[in-house]
Amino acid sequence: MSEPVQQRLLTTPIPGPRSTALMERKNGAVASGVGTTMPVFAVAAGGGVVVDVDGNHLIDLGSGIAVTTVGNAAPRVVAAVQEQVAAFTHTCFMITPYEGYVAVAERLNALTPGDHDKRTALFNSGAEAVENAVKIARVHTGRDAVAVFDHAYHGRTNLTMAMTAKNMPYKHGFGPFAGEVYRAPLSYPFRDGLDGAVAAARAIDVIEKQVGAENLACVVIEPIQGEGGFIEPAPGFLPALVDWCRANGVVFVADEVQTGFARTGDLFASDREGIVPDLIVTAKGIAGGLPLSAVTGRAEIMDATHTGGLGGTYGGNPVACAAALAAIETIEADGLLARAREIEAITLTRLRDLQASDPRIGDVRGRGAMIAVELVDPETADPDPELTKAVAAHAHRQGVIVLTCGTYGNVLRLLPPLSIGDELLHEALDVLAEAFRSA
Repeated sequence: MSEPVQQRLLTTPIPGPRSTALMERKNGAVASGVGTTMPVFAVAAGGGVVVDVDGNHLIDLGSGIAVTTVGNAAPRVVAAVQEQVAAFTHTCFMITPYEGYVAVAERLNALTPGDHDKRTALFNSGAEAVENAVKIARVHTGRDAVAVFDHAYHGRTNLTMAMTAKNMPYKHGFGPFAGEVYRAPLSYPFRDGLDGAVAAARAIDVIEKQVGAENLACVVIEPIQGEGGFIEPAPGFLPALVDWCRANGVVFVADEVQTGFARTGDLFASDREGIVPDLIVTAKGIAGGLPLSAVTGRAEIMDATHTGGLGGTYGGNPVACAAALAAIETIEADGLLARAREIEAITLTRLRDLQASDPRIGDVRGRGAMIAVELVDPETADPDPELTKAVAAHAHRQGVIVLTCGTYGNVLRLLPPLSIGDELLHEALDVLAEAFRSA
């Protein structure tokens, strides 16, 4: 199927009649706990556009929550998947292994930060990979405790719900949660005004007092937080944490599920400050839309687990591995690191121009194609989730897919695919500007 026409086109109100009918079917068949951001049903996507069943062309600033970074139905990914599906769809790597898994592990070992000897294990989802990183760190250190941070999001499994900060909708009513998880304050420059060194000292003080380094298996952190609000720590915060972990035999785990694979204008967000995680967790953009995740790290840490202790029936599925190799090739061949930085320049310039004339825009931040707008009461700087909902709703009605996030629900997050064109991106930003004027 050819790529959809790259234009915003509304043939019906949002949602149209066919989407409305499908939503009625969804409500009668799908558990109500599974919500949707947009009330439309997709039939095609590519470039920077999603096409719904009513023929509406929507501008995609969501990428399926940072998954289709290389574009939806990217040609290399499609070709690789088709070839692999025709060969075999599954054997289980733990039963009869196959080259694709090994090839993905080799690529991740080479591409992730640091030139030390590494090993990789493949899984299905970001949460599953985070949970396995904790397992690996615990075996390696012989310790139990895990330190995470305010505003963190790490997943929806029992352990990763404990690691996630936000109650609604991720944790409410689902406890009790796994123990030995402790929370430290994050560097949040817009809110705390602290430089990186001071914010790190504050976090380390909490960890030392509440946990004790001798009890701590790992520190797990998103280099730029995702669901928590695209919070980018002040410069120096992450390196100080890494140094403290090294000095105390604590495994430093970078959760790059949302920030990895060119999303931030670097291959990994850790690259920007030059930090080298002991373990790095990846998923989302790794495989062009297919379910795959990984833990990659120092060989001596990764190999601490007994044989058979890591794995899963579908982990490193051959079709997903083929997609991952093609997605990585696309990032390299199509210059998508540079493209992410071009998207950053356009988006930050446009949004900061809006901020200059609208005091409700408290902060504009982010890197690459991972940009946030934090909306506030202009008098108090308190979070304004209602305004955020109103702006997002206006954009949705006008055919622009935009997501919200943040502990307080007051952050618009922009995650366009790196395949989006400049004209389409500017049009989406025009719609956002109108949304602010009308809200």
